[in-house]
Amino acid sequence: MSKLNEDVLFLIFKELKHDKKSLYSCLFVNRTWCEIVVPILWENPGQYHGYNSSMSKLFKSIILHLSEESRDTLGIDNSITETYKRPLFNYIDYWKYLDISFIENLIFGRRIIKNSSTSVIKNEILKLFINKNRNTKFIHLFIQDKYKKYYDYQLHHISGAEHCFSNLESFYCQGDVDQNVMKGLAKICKSIKKFRFEYVSCCADISGIIKLIEVQKRLNDVDFTDDYYNNGLNTNKSFYKSLEESLIRHAETVHYLRMDWKPITRLLSYLPNLLSLEFNITHTKCWDELDYLNDLSLPNLKILKTHRAPSKSLVNLIESTKGHLTEIDITYNDIDNERLIQAIYQNCPNLRYLKISLMNNTNSLISEFENLLINCKLLIELIIEIYDRYINLFSWDKLFIILAKSAPIGLFKFKFHSKRFELEDFKLFFDNWKNRNPILLTIGYNPFSISLKEYHQLVDLFEKYKVKEIIKKFFISCLFEEFEWN
Repeated sequence: MSKLNEDVLFLIFKELKHDKKSLYSCLFVNRTWCEIVVPILWENPGQYHGYNSSMSKLFKSIILHLSEESRDTLGIDNSITETYKRPLFNYIDYWKYLDISFIENLIFGRRIIKNSSTSVIKNEILKLFINKNRNTKFIHLFIQDKYKKYYDYQLHHISGAEHCFSNLESFYCQGDVDQNVMKGLAKICKSIKKFRFEYVSCCADISGIIKLIEVQKRLNDVDFTDDYYNNGLNTNKSFYKSLEESLIRHAETVHYLRMDWKPITRLLSYLPNLLSLEFNITHTKCWDELDYLNDLSLPNLKILKTHRAPSKSLVNLIESTKGHLTEIDITYNDIDNERLIQAIYQNCPNLRYLKISLMNNTNSLISEFENLLINCKLLIELIIEIYDRYINLFSWDKLFIILAKSAPIGLFKFKFHSKRFELEDFKLFFDNWKNRNPILLTIGYNPFSISLKEYHQLVDLFEKYKVKEIIKKFFISCLFEEFEWN
């Protein structure tokens, strides 16, 4: 029973892994709690340490784990070992997320090590993390090209690398990383599930990346992110084609895919098991010549996110999903909103989250939107962005009337973005929302279209309806960020 209790405590504490303050307080309850919490806190210290003073303390803790030989090599000031006691736990052994850039930031500018070059310090620290005597193995590795010109990170040649990286589950590389390192890791790492490759077009060579992708046995989640200014333009088609072909080898296991360019191959036709698909293509012309999307079938898809995709392709794709879609995020599609909304409410009975951009304001559009509210009964969160570039033509009052009248009972999270809003429109909405669940409301606006006086009037109105318990919480910003309520 005692063992069971510890297992239950571990599961509870794991749920708090992003709450440093709460986890830290648990350290002092008793020895059992402390022994359970310490490995969780040290699994990924990088998520907790962002300030210089905090980084300095963390670096000192790491230094205390160095062998006497390594300290002599580095010429470490003895005051640190005299001032601080040797750790009660081998914290390094609990460290499962190895972020090379975080290690660099830890080392940079620390004055407790004198007369040693940064490269020597780096090598000793890496040997502390990567060695055959570790009791635990890394599950995440992050490498970026930021420090490539300064240091030669041949991680795969460090003694113990095969042991430490053999169970890697998540890999993230950024920019023009050393392809020899990638090829070396390909000989060691075969269990990567989540693969993220950022700034593809910045690379001179991706042969090592391709090899690393090809040898994986359980690749499940893939994220290919490109430079924003090159996004979708296919400036290096051979790279994109090679990456897509390497993914086709994993057609049975890839369930989550994000891409920042127009597919060169018929990649999506080979991935019928996709659960989540995200295209973030900023250039509208890049969607040309993608006719095969019109015949694409993704029957298991649950999450669809697109940027500037034509309605025709989206409609056909949504119709092929067999009612499994729970989340749709569509930004900047063309003006055929009505047909798109029809496709959503006719094919997405399980929809819980909808983000959509609207560009026209016809009565038929409002009518179709009411049909969506009536048919998508599980909807919880609704995000609407209005893009009337020159004149504020959208009639929020009509939409708010429909929302208050026909919104499903579970819908209470709203995010609205427009060039400007009228106080009377919101007042109408709130007055009609009585006897429903209190609203979580986020507003994004154009700062050049709303005066400071109007902003304060908006805040005062929201506060008034918060007192009346029509609004639970609200957030107003000139930046329409991906803000999530706690």
